[in-house]
Amino acid sequence: MRNKDVAAKRHRLIYLLSVAQRRLQRWIAAQRGNGVTPTQAGLLFILGRQDGILMGEAGAALDLGPAGISGLVDRSAAARLVERRADREDGRAWRIWLTPKGRAVLSDTKASTAQINAALTQGFTSAEIDIVARWLTSIQDKFPRDPTRDPED
Repeated sequence: MRNKDVAAKRHRLIYLLSVAQRRLQRWIAAQRGNGVTPTQAGLLFILGRQDGILMGEAGAALDLGPAGISGLVDRSAAARLVERRADREDGRAWRIWLTPKGRAVLSDTKASTAQINAALTQGFTSAEIDIVARWLTSIQDKFPRDPTRDPED
């Protein structure tokens, strides 16, 4: 186990992950021709799979709390990407729907995301990318959004 500990220290994973995330976010922000933030793009992708999702479900999918998803939906509605409608069964709940503009922006965003993913995976085998994806996914399990929750739950 000692060799793994030494390798983890040598790789400076926290630093590398932080720098990579910041550089990718800055690059994406500089490329935005449609003015959509990465978080708004995430919301559009979710709605592209399941239009009319509850706000709480969208927030959970994006790892946002109630205030975060509310603000995101407000900004996205102001940009005419989505609209919020009351749930028919529960008047306290709200559902989010793509607008025609949101559908068009989603289509553009899918194309640009494919280009970014191609750049991110360039020079790596599918097997290597599978390992990276598994590692990044494992971080969500090891460090849950709710720090009081046991990662084994």
